[in-house]
Amino acid sequence: MKNIIKSFIIAGLATAAYAKSPAPATAENLINAQRVSNINVANISPTDSIWRNAKSVAVIFYPQTTIKLNDAKANAANKDNKAIAAQVSAVYNNSAIAFKISWSDPTQSVQSGNASDVYPDGFAMQLPVSFNDPKKLPYIGMGSEGRPVLVHLTKATNMHYEPNGNGDVEHQVNPHNTNAFGADLANYKDKVNKLGKQGYSRAFISEGFRSMTQLKDGSDKFGMKMTYDAKSKRWTGVVAKQLRDGAADLSKFGALPVSFAVWDGSKYNRGGVKNLSTWLAVKLQGKAGGDALVKELTSKPKGDAKAGQAQVEAMCASCHTLSATKQAASPVMAPNLKNIGGYSTNAYLVESIKDPNAVVVPGYNRNAHKGFAWYNVDAKTVKRTSTMPPMMSDDKSINDAVAYLKTLKAEVAK
Repeated sequence: MKNIIKSFIIAGLATAAYAKSPAPATAENLINAQRVSNINVANISPTDSIWRNAKSVAVIFYPQTTIKLNDAKANAANKDNKAIAAQVSAVYNNSAIAFKISWSDPTQSVQSGNASDVYPDGFAMQLPVSFNDPKKLPYIGMGSEGRPVLVHLTKATNMHYEPNGNGDVEHQVNPHNTNAFGADLANYKDKVNKLGKQGYSRAFISEGFRSMTQLKDGSDKFGMKMTYDAKSKRWTGVVAKQLRDGAADLSKFGALPVSFAVWDGSKYNRGGVKNLSTWLAVKLQGKAGGDALVKELTSKPKGDAKAGQAQVEAMCASCHTLSATKQAASPVMAPNLKNIGGYSTNAYLVESIKDPNAVVVPGYNRNAHKGFAWYNVDAKTVKRTSTMPPMMSDDKSINDAVAYLKTLKAEVAK
């Protein structure tokens, strides 16, 4: 009883403190993380009491359309994908930060483990390892050379069983093949269930395309979970991460950049076929710092989109696809830009125009499309060099082009 009363008192104080604090700023691509007393990283749950005062904001996840899969069925299923409106909230304390996201999905897709052509729903959170310069954040989705990212991924899976590393083979046997009956069989099944794993959660580090590597040493301290509501047909996912661990030290910052991605298994989503957000600014309420990051990620483009459209169509449309209705270029000529405005930042687009070598998207199989190499490889350094030359040099032209490119995005599904 004393613990219950104490919990109500703490909750009441937290609510009172929240009510007295000034209203947090509101802006597009800004998440205000509410300070809480405790975050259970290992067992984070959508029903935790820490979410009680966390206010959610709308975040749009756009279809990633840079390249297509070599899968006709998946390409047909994702041809007319729309953006997804999700709700995201965040909380933090001195040691950890946690996010809760909710998004609509009319079908619940779960990976069973006994079929190679069945894909699960899932979601991921991405954080840069370092972000001292807000104008040079890693490439969204995979990081980039010299700018690594941490990716935390979970998938919807059925109960599955793996060797536990203790030489236990007894509980890897089908119950029908045991000599147990009655109460003994029930006890055996109970032990097997306790060994089973319901979810798939992994941490990766990546510094560019084809460099994603799973962290298996336990250095990244995080927890994830996702649950489906069949009535509302929505997934709710939660992820918590320690701010300081062996993978990164994020504890000194007053604001963090974060991005999210969701996969729809019913549309054969996997890898790069997904919906993802741009880099979002997460402001830790009550903690100083991070103003430059927040300003960078919430600022509108400076240029004239109409003037930029004329420039981009004249200079870029012969190689890049700019929309679903204007596909003058070969789809394997260069990255598809029809949704680039949804998940790219202003600074990334500026950098890509000025220095195409900063981030090189690998493109299609070079043997299958020999006439459309997106990059060359230096024999000595093995570095990729984009075949795209710098396109513009003056700030006005670049700002106008960025303003137009930021308009290239799918409409939001209703």
